[in-house]
Amino acid sequence: MALPVPNLDDRRFQDLVDDAKRLVQQRCPEWTDHNVSDPGVTLIELFAWMTDQLLYRVNRIPDRNYVKFLELIGIRLFPPSAARGQVTFWLSGPQPDAIRIAGGTQAATIRTETDNAIVFTTLDDLPIVPVSVTAALTSADGKKHVDRTTEALNARDFLAFETQPKPGNLLLVGLSEPAPSNALRLRFACTIEGVGVDPTWPPLAWEAWTGADWEVCDLDSDTTGGLNRDGDVVIHLPAGHVASVIEKVRAGWVRARVTEPEEGQPFYSSSPNVRGIAAATIGGTAEAVHADVIVDEVLGVAEGVAGGRFLVKHHPVVPGDRPMTVSVSDDESGWQEWTQAPDFAASGPADRHFVLDAVAGEISFGPAVREPDGTVRQYGAIPPKGARVRLDAYLTGGGRAGNLAPRAISVLKSSIPYVSRVENRRSMAGGVDGEDIENAKLRGPISLRTRGRAVTTEDFEHIALEAAPELARVRAVAAGDGADAGSVRVLVVPSAEAEGDRLRFDQLLPSDETLARVAARLDECRVVGSRILVEPPAYRGITIVARVRARPRFNPTRLQDEAVRAIYAYFNPITGGPEGTGWPFGRPVQVGEVYAVLQGLRGTELVEDVRLFGADPVTGQRGQATQRLDLEPHALVFSYEHQLLVEGA
Repeated sequence: MALPVPNLDDRRFQDLVDDAKRLVQQRCPEWTDHNVSDPGVTLIELFAWMTDQLLYRVNRIPDRNYVKFLELIGIRLFPPSAARGQVTFWLSGPQPDAIRIAGGTQAATIRTETDNAIVFTTLDDLPIVPVSVTAALTSADGKKHVDRTTEALNARDFLAFETQPKPGNLLLVGLSEPAPSNALRLRFACTIEGVGVDPTWPPLAWEAWTGADWEVCDLDSDTTGGLNRDGDVVIHLPAGHVASVIEKVRAGWVRARVTEPEEGQPFYSSSPNVRGIAAATIGGTAEAVHADVIVDEVLGVAEGVAGGRFLVKHHPVVPGDRPMTVSVSDDESGWQEWTQAPDFAASGPADRHFVLDAVAGEISFGPAVREPDGTVRQYGAIPPKGARVRLDAYLTGGGRAGNLAPRAISVLKSSIPYVSRVENRRSMAGGVDGEDIENAKLRGPISLRTRGRAVTTEDFEHIALEAAPELARVRAVAAGDGADAGSVRVLVVPSAEAEGDRLRFDQLLPSDETLARVAARLDECRVVGSRILVEPPAYRGITIVARVRARPRFNPTRLQDEAVRAIYAYFNPITGGPEGTGWPFGRPVQVGEVYAVLQGLRGTELVEDVRLFGADPVTGQRGQATQRLDLEPHALVFSYEHQLLVEGA
């Protein structure tokens, strides 16, 4: 915790007025009217007010000194993190030539009277390549294939799977070119032969070859009813889609695989009949970030002295997934690349390093330090005098506002030929506001204690948050407390915004990039011989079923909405719990807490019944009703489909 700040002068306005009146009685006994109506008392109060303002300024001195001490030990504010996600660009129709969506393309939400548009920027070029069907194969087990190319291209009937389909049966389609990150439309001519299945829930998985394995594709739509009628299947190919050779045919392969039926899912009693297949790309998906991309910004001209500093035009600077570089040119050796370092402690006189203060937007070059023996040591190289300094690329923006619900993005900021619309099919997540000074004051003593070494569980938690500011919560579990001997489990929960009342389960799973960054940083700081495992915590799903009676003349519909919001807010792993800082790890869920939350609502007359069920957070399968749901020591709750009935008085 932060050190207690002394109060240099604890006198306040009324204390000063009372002291002045006592002195008046001692030194001017003839002044007997001390009421507020007396002009002299008015002057006393005026001077007391002015003195009170001076005392407030004096008492601010310890805060300023504290902040300066933080600067001396290298504490900098964390910059905001930018939300990221995927943005899909849909074409007005298949095109004969490749369409290129340039990196830096911007898409945004709709601007309203009260809210500004939230803009996302793509990071890389996205080519949407034209494709066609060049081959078709069927297979019972993925080992032996039957060539169906002639039938597929010449409108001849063939069975997509075995006469009596089994899990693992395959229909493979070869494309003329691989189409990574593209939206692929497969147009089928079919007859209703694959009876037995639910057309809205067929036991099929669409997959694409990525060079190492078959990766599941996102299914956008299927109007064929499981290959049972003429229609289109639109899938999103993974970014790693590559060409491969199957049965001596080189193509970009995709396939439909018959899956094991889930509980209650109807299965094929006979194979679908296909008489033709056509393919076309109708869109593409690009990675986008809630930030502006600034490229080749000239910072100024170097003076050739140690400790040079330059300011960027746009700040704060948002951390990216690529290292930042600065280019320096002296017109003799051309542009030279300088790399970013966390500090200059390990930099030598010839190391071309710079340090970035992301919040202030300040770039610093190596300082010169006078040693105790009088010599001067240079930490990091110095750009020569007159050299131009250029920041190659950086991101600016970020913040919580970028955490958007699916399909919130719908506006293209600039017109792109043949692109008809844009959307985010999934939520955009990872946006976190920048750190404030109060949090930095709390963090300072912890940083001074850890000094970049992870020994205690608190050290692991602190360093993990430094490595990934987009995380909402971190829990380190040592050996004997739920981790294997010689290992430390670091449980991380990403920051996420609820969509309406609730969180989706996938919002609580950190990205692979975040897990890798935290693991790499902790690996540098760990004790020799210890093992680090970075993963999300276990989530225990809960479903609450309750019946509530509303007060007289209170709208039951309104109370139901408020009750649902209150339940989801309280049993929230990030912002719920008794303290509002997230549900405590391992804390059991009691029915009594549900009664307390519901009874605390203004319109509640009586909570008549509450039932608590455990639920699988993925499938939603519900367990038996219970009065108390125990959690594993380091697990969190996840609200799954609460059901509340509110009756009028």
